[in-house]
Amino acid sequence: MSFKVVASLCKHCSVATFQRERALESMTRSTYDLVVVGAGMTGAGVALDAASRGLRVALIDSGDIASGTSSKSSKMVHGGLRYLQQREFRLVYENLRERQRLLENAPFLVRPLPFLVPLFGRNGVASKALVKGYSTALRIYELSGAWRIGQRHRKITRDEALALLPTLNIDRLVAGFLYFDARGDDARVALALAKTAALDFGADVATYLRCVDILHDASGRVSAVTAHDELGDTTISITTSAVVNATGVWADDLFTIAEHKTSHRITPAKGVHLSVARDRLPADVAAVLSVPGDRRSIFVVPFEGAAFTYIGTTDTHYEGEFDEPHCTPEDVDYLLNAVNASTSSKLTTSDVTGVWAGLRPLLAPVAGKVVKERTADLSRRHQVTDSHDGVVHITGGKWTTYRQMAEDTVDALRPYVSGLKSVRTKSLRLHGVGPWRPTTEREIHLYERFGEDGLVILDMIADDDTLGEWPIDGQPYVGAEFVYSARFEMATSLIDLLTRRTRAHLLDARATLKGASLVAALVAADLGWSDADQRRELDAYESLVRREFGAAGLTL
Repeated sequence: MSFKVVASLCKHCSVATFQRERALESMTRSTYDLVVVGAGMTGAGVALDAASRGLRVALIDSGDIASGTSSKSSKMVHGGLRYLQQREFRLVYENLRERQRLLENAPFLVRPLPFLVPLFGRNGVASKALVKGYSTALRIYELSGAWRIGQRHRKITRDEALALLPTLNIDRLVAGFLYFDARGDDARVALALAKTAALDFGADVATYLRCVDILHDASGRVSAVTAHDELGDTTISITTSAVVNATGVWADDLFTIAEHKTSHRITPAKGVHLSVARDRLPADVAAVLSVPGDRRSIFVVPFEGAAFTYIGTTDTHYEGEFDEPHCTPEDVDYLLNAVNASTSSKLTTSDVTGVWAGLRPLLAPVAGKVVKERTADLSRRHQVTDSHDGVVHITGGKWTTYRQMAEDTVDALRPYVSGLKSVRTKSLRLHGVGPWRPTTEREIHLYERFGEDGLVILDMIADDDTLGEWPIDGQPYVGAEFVYSARFEMATSLIDLLTRRTRAHLLDARATLKGASLVAALVAADLGWSDADQRRELDAYESLVRREFGAAGLTL
């Protein structure tokens, strides 16, 4: 490593301390105020809120950071226009307030995104009731807080709508509405929360560390968490005064551990997305398309900085294994048919380049109500539950409101911890926010993923220009990004790197599979991989691609 890179790491020395091994060692010898179980958006948010308020915090997860639902969302930070139809006005207001805080506290990760609502009709005329309905809803949306983004909705002409989404059905297109919400890479936002908690406020973060038991003292209060290291195959005890269950769809498992009785408080809803090449479905903005024969809409969203567009989402009741929900052929048909009904793209299964399926951790319906297909009607509100022994559970919610969920959860810890300070996260800038502003295309790409830490990657490339090359054809990620994530972002596997630290797998799994060996070779030295280890990692990733594509009825 050259002096230039060493100097850069000294300027940004905190990046070098976000390491799993260091955190594991600390957990075996420290006493914590709080152990947070679940390092998705909510758990990472709880860890940051608690650590910034003066608590000694450990954050653990049985998988990678954001490896569950929090890396598989629609990647939109929005108020939820459809919630107005359900008269969830307070939820929309809260969503939009938290959206604005994310825009201000993580400007390099979360940015405004225009949304197009195309208006279709007959003989060049759209239904007056439809136009009035959208116009009224958008006005209420802005009064609920959407105006804070700095731009108001407006009605646009047919030609303006076509310029934004060129394959819209020209026979029926009449006009459109344009309004503004925001987007963010969900996995990297969750990672930024965890990094901020660790690097700026001293939290210890360890991935692939599974909570297997919660221990109590003679008075019945929480005293420790027993956790199994999935990578090292060892078990450790973490001494703590309190535990937060932030495990999302797995929350019932921890309810059972904590309360020693079976729990059924979560109703999982599956959401599926597809990626296609941008030239097959060109979009300069996100678009809201109605699903024929269903009371739902789907989104068409351009992947930022990449030549791909994604389509989603479904919202269906799910029964099955939580660890790896799959997109089915029926899911693929549902989304493709919905797009084809409003456009001339004529998408087929051969156009699909990537798929992902996630489970929303919705609150179970009240007793007596049966849930079948309309999980879209279940509330997206969150709930904080106290087991009265030092364990607090946070369930439900959506990732836009992770910060409010975290604040409410940490407030509920007051009976179990001392010295809890006032909340700071309302205006707390996330790690990576700084004065640097990019000027070149490469700098912009790195800034929008790493913020100020992008300077470290630029220095890595300056020291070794081969790290500025692209290991995966057709994708924007340079080699130095993978090395940086392996070295400084707690990535432990090739799957971590390809599915979450970058979104290569989501963009185009086939191309990613072809370039995976180059990525494995790039990070082998930092991760201590032998040739056999690299082969094992490649086999694991190929198996993932084959399972996902096979379940969806897609061919490699």
